[in-house]
Amino acid sequence: MMRLPQLLLVFTFAISHLVCLTSAQGNTYLFHLCRGVNDTRNSTYQNNLASLLSSLSSSNFKNSGFYNLSQGRGVDLVSAIALCRGDISQSDCQRCVQSSTVDLPQRCPLQKEAIVWYDNCMFRYANRIILQSPEEPGPYMYNRNNVSDVGRFNQALYNLLPGLQRQASSGDSQKKFSVVDTNYTNHDKIYALAQCTPDLTEAQCSNCLGQAFTYINSYFPGKQGARVLGASCIFRFEIYPFYQTSAPPPSFSPPTLQPPPTAPPTGDGSNKIRNIIIAVVSTVGSVILIVCVFFLLRLRKRNERLATINETGSRESLELDFGTIRSATNNFSDYNKLGQGGFGSVYRGKTCDGQEIAVKRLAKGSGQGDFEFKNEVVLLAKLQHRNLVRLLGFCLDGLERLLVYEFIPNGSLDQILFDPAKRAILDWERRYKIICGVARGLLYLHEDSRLRIIHRDLKPSNILLDEEMHPKIADFGMARLIVVDQTQGNTSKIVGTYGYMAPEYAMRGQFSVKSDVYGFGVILLEIVSGQKNSCFRVGQTAEDLIRYAWKCWRSQNALNLADPAIIDGPRDEIMRCIHIALLCVQENVTARPTMASVVLMLSSFSLSLPVPSEPAFFNDSCADAKQPDSAHISSNYSINDVSITELDPR
Repeated sequence: MMRLPQLLLVFTFAISHLVCLTSAQGNTYLFHLCRGVNDTRNSTYQNNLASLLSSLSSSNFKNSGFYNLSQGRGVDLVSAIALCRGDISQSDCQRCVQSSTVDLPQRCPLQKEAIVWYDNCMFRYANRIILQSPEEPGPYMYNRNNVSDVGRFNQALYNLLPGLQRQASSGDSQKKFSVVDTNYTNHDKIYALAQCTPDLTEAQCSNCLGQAFTYINSYFPGKQGARVLGASCIFRFEIYPFYQTSAPPPSFSPPTLQPPPTAPPTGDGSNKIRNIIIAVVSTVGSVILIVCVFFLLRLRKRNERLATINETGSRESLELDFGTIRSATNNFSDYNKLGQGGFGSVYRGKTCDGQEIAVKRLAKGSGQGDFEFKNEVVLLAKLQHRNLVRLLGFCLDGLERLLVYEFIPNGSLDQILFDPAKRAILDWERRYKIICGVARGLLYLHEDSRLRIIHRDLKPSNILLDEEMHPKIADFGMARLIVVDQTQGNTSKIVGTYGYMAPEYAMRGQFSVKSDVYGFGVILLEIVSGQKNSCFRVGQTAEDLIRYAWKCWRSQNALNLADPAIIDGPRDEIMRCIHIALLCVQENVTARPTMASVVLMLSSFSLSLPVPSEPAFFNDSCADAKQPDSAHISSNYSINDVSITELDPR
């Protein structure tokens, strides 16, 4: 299956000088993806594909702009979908689709699954049924220019999204398409477009667009324009009209016709009218000035209040009643207990409206835990990303300290990855999805959120997997908030987990975003190998995971590291992930890539990677899984047990 959510290749393009698009410009190539198993040129599949492309190219094009064809059966099945933008003419649609049937096979000559986007249409084919199979949005593009007033722009943009989503998803089986515009200043407008493939249900279309809208804050906040491309839906907004529509009905009532005056006004009448106009304009101007001053003062007070927010964040919106939580967990019954750690216990619960929750209950009397509790609340309350666990609320009641999260049904990554019986469900496709999701979550923490956060305890047990195996980074008790321009910090209190700590942090207390990059590199090697870094084995021999990976890389046998369960996966992807991991665990801090570079490396296979330098080998023992070894930084234990939370879904 095509991993669109993982292939988020960011393109920037200069569009501020454009006012409208011609039909020729509308056929502009945007992006393509080649996925799936390679095939031979003269195979039955390729013959079926050629026949299907010929049929689509010569077919009669309907006004709906949506086309679905299939050819062959079984392993030789070819299924194709073409979708034209809902506002273009039938002739422009035909030209775009016919061009794509020639272009895409040339871009992906052997792969069995491919997709291409143009400004006017999208075309895809695969060796499986793709009709009525919704997929998440994928690549995105944005205008490099920023708006001058981000707050006002975002408010106007978010106000138009519900109507855009509702209108597009409520379309029929022929077309699910919507365009809207709105003013965000007296003279400036926002124009937006949304479209789904019409084979989707209303709920599926709405869900796809909802996911596309989340990209605004995550990937292009404050930009003048952007677009999200997807196999199931597309979304775009700009500050200029980019779509073709007939003249829309006026959004205001037409002026009432007045009879012409019977005689021209006299001079005295003109003076009176002029005086009235001056008085009215002065009054209106004064009112507007007063209103502006009032709102500026309120905005200033709000900013001051946000700047001085206390440790527990916004209590009014997040604080929950203890009795409600106790009832949801059946009085914290052992049956609902998911795990136990140094922090306390984690319980599964269900609210009165049916929502499943996970409740972390702080061990009573733990002063250290109180600090971590407040730290998580103030950080998580301000973080919103699909690859971060979502905080729903908290409770302070006497000695009780509770954190309430969304319930993640598949537990933590380590429970599946390191379990010989469960590991098989993590094929390469799922592992790659997890790798890319964790990378995007870290990128958000480091660069894209309005805070800049270093997690400091990234490890598989702090990566939770939802029902679709999408990863969510959890446990921010050890996280550190740093100022935006700060590059690194120092601490005398080392917190985190042995084996995932960067050497400069474990030995000298120096932490930075590159510390998290190091931990990500270790996790990446664990996901590829299917073994813990703290007790990695080759046959019956205990090895150090990083040392062994480097040894295999130097001898050009990197695939020896791969878990046998994924050895049938695409070798180029596996090799590339090992390469990226070794770049992340380099001893030289400055040589490690940023998470923005890592996301780009994972997304663009045309991007050449630098040669990694030697990692720091300071993990020299395979510690007992039950006893932390104080002589070596190698065991899979947190120095501060607050972040050890084992989840076991029931």
